[in-house]
Amino acid sequence: MLTRALGRTPHYVLAGGLAVIFLFPLLWNAWASVSGQPGTAQESGYGLGNYRTLLDYDAGLWRYLLNSTIVSALTVALTLAVSLLGGYAFARFNFPGKNLLFLLTLAILMVPYATLLIPLYVLLGRLELQNTLIGLSLVLAMFQLPFATFMMRISFEAVPRELEESALVDGCGTAGALRRVLLPAVRPGLITVGLFAFLAAWNDFIAPLILISDSEKAPLPLAVANLRQQSMGAVDYGATEAGVVVLAVPCLLLFLLLQRHYVRGFMSGALKG
Repeated sequence: MLTRALGRTPHYVLAGGLAVIFLFPLLWNAWASVSGQPGTAQESGYGLGNYRTLLDYDAGLWRYLLNSTIVSALTVALTLAVSLLGGYAFARFNFPGKNLLFLLTLAILMVPYATLLIPLYVLLGRLELQNTLIGLSLVLAMFQLPFATFMMRISFEAVPRELEESALVDGCGTAGALRRVLLPAVRPGLITVGLFAFLAAWNDFIAPLILISDSEKAPLPLAVANLRQQSMGAVDYGATEAGVVVLAVPCLLLFLLLQRHYVRGFMSGALKG
């Protein structure tokens, strides 16, 4: 036992060092958000003055949180629905040009993100979805679909075909087999895709900056960036740090709650026998 523990010591030291490196910025942000800084609502000592500034900024913190929640929920729902059906089709059906179509889907990942926003801005204007949370959600979901479809394809391919064939023999249709047999089997992949889509939508700044012009419809990252610039060109670092903490908390909680499924989702394709 002692020899085994000593053999694992380098791994523990490396893991601990990486944890400190990654946690230090978060802990520093949390400390800075409650500490006193000149030119902020919390001039001295420790308190929640910076959070009160954030709470009362423009349309209010709760409004921006609601906007971010709506955009993230719509993005996750759209990404899961389309990638689930797309991944199932690529994994289970053979049709002419399947591999070429899949490669074209993945090729979207090679296109720079920012270069597509102006054409999409014009397209949303023609669809009367410009400056709307629905339009923003559609754009964010579109950028998540290549990776999401790839994840769902390898998740479905890791499920033995015999399970689906047994369900079909027992009288299930294709939709019934997908719902009753395959969905529980690919749940880790779905959670991984949903978590990635949520993190991308919750933290995205560039797309709202281009597509949202009404301050009351701004998600929280855009509101925090606007809050950062105060009168006379001064930067309110305290309120900015408070906004970063508010943005980070939901992401941390979701990742901690779903980390087991997240790891299983990434391992599903690697374990295909």
